[in-house]
Amino acid sequence: MPLFDTEERSALRRRYCDAWRKHRDARPLDPLEDQIVAVIAEHPEYQPVIEDVDGSLSRDYGPEHGQSNPFLHMGLHLAIREQVGTDRPRGIAAIHAELCRRLGDRHAAEHRMIELRGTALWESQRLGRPPDESAYLESLRRL
Repeated sequence: MPLFDTEERSALRRRYCDAWRKHRDARPLDPLEDQIVAVIAEHPEYQPVIEDVDGSLSRDYGPEHGQSNPFLHMGLHLAIREQVGTDRPRGIAAIHAELCRRLGDRHAAEHRMIELRGTALWESQRLGRPPDESAYLESLRRL
């Protein structure tokens, strides 16, 4: 079962496209749009996708197509940043800080964490229950 239906998916993707367009037009951004734009700016490889609004809204990025989903990837960046900012689950901010220190790059640290966040979400969906925060934190500590 997908996390979003087509209408929800389109609305979410449109939020990215609209935020990026506002940024390019030098219009004011709300706080969420500012966060979205920051992630898009760090991913120049996804900017053409974001700029193609019609294509963005209609395209499927299933694993059977052999392409990663840029919206999922950027959404996971946002999720990691929110988790770190709120330190939820408790301890993730310290893990992130240590990983940033070791790797010397926040973006690289997030990429390492994103893989494990994605796995935790997939497992949660597969089992039909909330993510196991303890297992997720333990996997992050092993990075």
